[in-house]
Amino acid sequence: MMSKLKYVGLAFICLWFGYGGIGHFTTTPFFVRIVPPYVPYPLAVVYISGVFEILGAIGIWLPRWRRWAGNGLFALTIAVTPANIYMSMNPQLFPNFSETVLTIRLFVQVLLLACIWWSTRPPQTDAETGTLARDDA
Repeated sequence: MMSKLKYVGLAFICLWFGYGGIGHFTTTPFFVRIVPPYVPYPLAVVYISGVFEILGAIGIWLPRWRRWAGNGLFALTIAVTPANIYMSMNPQLFPNFSETVLTIRLFVQVLLLACIWWSTRPPQTDAETGTLARDDA
């Protein structure tokens, strides 16, 4: 049985990626602008990553697919790291965001990775008893 805290983590992940994934289609020009110039086909990258964000947000609610969806969202978060670094290194291109906010985003990304990993792993079992270990400690 999953702890309530893990469900909170799943809800956070779902909202983060669900909302973000939809944003790839509703605010496409913004997302295209944050793709580093060395990445080919930025529009396609934005649409594809948006689809995977939405699929991952849905997939984490399906116990059979939760770990796979979590792995995918983890990998996707790593894959978009260059966009966050690009924004942080070029704050003049993003005047709507302070340099502080752009720097904080990088730290939030690390916390997001931890939340994805922890929330989408199955509960651990005690090797000696075969019972589920508490995962809300």
